[in-house]
Formats: sequence, structure tokens, C-alpha cells
Amino acid sequence: MHTLTDLDAIKARFIAARGYWRPWTEALLRANPGFVQHYADYAGYPAQTGPLAPRMVELVYVALDASATHLYEPGLMTHLRLARAAGASEADIFDVLHLVTWQGVTAVLQAADILHEAAALEPLPKDDPLAARIQTLWPEQADSLLRLAAQDAGYVSALLDFLEGGAPVGGLSPAERLLVRIALHAAFTHGDRTTLRALIPHALTQGVKRAEILQVIQLGAHLAVHGASLGAMAYTKDVAVAAGQT
Repeated sequence: MHTLTDLDAIKARFIAARGYWRPWTEALLRANPGFVQHYADYAGYPAQTGPLAPRMVELVYVALDASATHLYEPGLMTHLRLARAAGASEADIFDVLHLVTWQGVTAVLQAADILHEAAALEPLPKDDPLAARIQTLWPEQADSLLRLAAQDAGYVSALLDFLEGGAPVGGLSPAERLLVRIALHAAFTHGDRTTLRALIPHALTQGVKRAEILQVIQLGAHLAVHGASLGAMAYTKDVAVAAGQT
């Protein structure tokens, strides 16, 4: 049995490691303190031992919680606050949200590749002016974009306009953008290995460190705790309802 003193110590340690305390963590603490104790170590490990500064760690969490593959508002609010406290600017945050919106395009590229192959089409010639824009703005996906442009050049042109002009001025560095994109595609809520096989080698050639890439990959696993948080709160509500009915 854990004593109240033990529970207080576990709570304090969790807050120190994770920077927040919520009703779901309180519910888990009362029912399964070992979960809270060891989750703090597990979830805190990449953030505390990896090379990225707290600002970047929190911006990755903002991206993961805001992603259309997750849409977890409580976590988003927590990590927005922590990101701003760690020095993230408004431009940083809205740059992340631009990248979150960009995330969905890779599914179009992959499906359009299949259509291109099935229709036995030729890609857009590499001497086409649009091909030069593709190579400049999105080099790691250039082959897919050339194939898509052969089917609908107007769509690709509008897409590149959004990629080039949709981000705020003064936000993330190019390396930081690559890290956010890797985190989004590596998270189990998306799990886009096809894009990662293009994106990770490109990031390495651009000087992004292997340890930084590994850290943002590891950060994505923590989204799974939101299932535990949902279950803990549902259990708490069910117990309260049952108690009220007896």
C-alpha cells in the first residue's frame, strides 16, 4: 500500500517531470500510483535527456496534439502554455499549425502515385518551370509531386503557393520544421513510413542530428496516454454514478 506521503511524493515528482497535473492524473494516482510514478520517468525521459531545448519539445507536443490524427484539446492547451513559457513565439506556434495542415498532403501524393502508375502516365518533365519550384520547395517528395503535376499542375501550383506563403514570417528554422514534420509522420496516430523514408534521409543531409530525430520520434509515443486519461475519467464518473444510485 502507498501512504498519503508516498502519493504526495509521486505527484510532486510527476509535476516536476511533466509540468502539469490534471484530474485524470489524480484519478490514476488514487487507483494505480505505480502507473503515475513510472509514467513520469518514461514520458519525461526523451524531453530530459535528448538534445532539443524545452521550447522545441513543447512545440512538437503542440503539433502532435493539434494534428488532425489526434485533435486532443486538453493536451494542446497544456503544451501551448508550456511552449510559450519556454520562449516559443506566436510565429513559432502558427508555423507549427501550418505544418499540421501540411501533414495531410502526403496521403494525396501516395494515392496519386498509385493512380499515375495505374494509368501508365509520364511525370512532368524536369525542365518544366513548375518542376524547378517543386525541387526548391519540397525536394524530398519531388518525384511524387512531378507525377501529380502531370495529372493536375494547377493543384500542385496552388499547393506550393500554400507551402511557400502560408507560414508566418519569423517562425521556425528549416531544421525545426523538418523535426516537426518527422514527429507528425512518425506518431502512431499517423505512422506514415513512406513519407518518413524520404523525410528522414533528407533531414540528415540538411544537418539535422540523428539524436534530434530520435528524440522527436520518441515524443510521439506519449499520445497513447490520452487513452488512459479517457479511461480513468470514465471510470471515475461511473463510480460516482453508481454511488449516487445506491
